[in-house]
Amino acid sequence: MQLSVLKIDGTQSGKKVTLDENVFAVQPNDHAIWLDVTQYLAHQRHGNSKTKDRSEIAHSTKKLGRQKGGGGARHGSLKANIFVGGGRVFGPVPRFYGGKLNKKVKMLARASALSYKAAENALIVLEPFTMEAPKTKDMLKIVDAIKAGSRKVLFVLPQNSDNIFLSSRNLPEVDVITVDEINTYAIMNANTLVLIDGVQDTLAERNQR
Repeated sequence: MQLSVLKIDGTQSGKKVTLDENVFAVQPNDHAIWLDVTQYLAHQRHGNSKTKDRSEIAHSTKKLGRQKGGGGARHGSLKANIFVGGGRVFGPVPRFYGGKLNKKVKMLARASALSYKAAENALIVLEPFTMEAPKTKDMLKIVDAIKAGSRKVLFVLPQNSDNIFLSSRNLPEVDVITVDEINTYAIMNANTLVLIDGVQDTLAERNQR
């Protein structure tokens, strides 16, 4: 599959790139995508929720009343969950929500997601560019010029660029990441994927490891 490389003004640069079929034209595996996206979202959870059980409550351990003859249920401590201020039963505790996923499965998921975008003609290859200063207006002009759409545009840079990142920060429908940060969730969540020329080769190289 070949794509023309665009300039930031939306015109063609005259260069064409060939996308690796092992990355951008595989038979998509929906289950692999689901596994990778599920793991990614699970890793975003902090798992810090915590409540105190009866062993952690600061209360006296004095028995409230005699064992029998009181006319009610037996109680041994104010720490019991049935009392106001008592401990909570089966409350949340800090935990790790993520899990292990094989490297080859993650590679298949990423290739499947990229292949979906290629099949939907939702891929744009843009020639490398720089920004001298953070300008949201200039970033918006680029998005409009290359006709990337108005919803969920993801720019994938070969390396970090503070000015490009800051220029997109105030645009809710535009996101900027580096090729090191790309993942299946980010690809599937974007409506249009804008690859800076050279990123496609990096993705192809990583898929062969």
